[in-house]
Amino acid sequence: MNQFALHPPSSIAPDQTERFQRLILGLYQCCQNRIQRQALAFDLPDAELRCLRLFDGKNDLTPKEIALQMGVVKSRITKIIDGLVSKGLIHRSRDPDDSRVSRLRVTTRGAGKLAAINQSLAASNEMILARMTPAQRTALLRHLEVLKASMEAVV
Repeated sequence: MNQFALHPPSSIAPDQTERFQRLILGLYQCCQNRIQRQALAFDLPDAELRCLRLFDGKNDLTPKEIALQMGVVKSRITKIIDGLVSKGLIHRSRDPDDSRVSRLRVTTRGAGKLAAINQSLAASNEMILARMTPAQRTALLRHLEVLKASMEAVV
């Protein structure tokens, strides 16, 4: 049987739906709190930290791409980008093919800060996973993959 098969809503107990909702809300709040602590530790507003993390593994991005990934309007992205540019973490240039479009690229300083942020995240995630047995970690990761796929399927 397909692990992503749709099951009739009537087979889901109301207490499971409520528990799921509480857990998702609690996880979301934990993630928000972690982002805020990291932002403070790296002396960045949380929106700038989240934006900088979008450049991980990417050569460059446009403001439109960032706005879509962050789920905020372009005017808000402009302010976030301006903050990162003023800190010397990203560089803005015109697209050679379309002068109306800005291309954004991480600077050497920004890459260093991004590497430090990623190291901090990895250390934190290791501490979280260390609180579980190997079997629990394996099951958790498998279930999170199922959860992510299920959430992406229900938009």
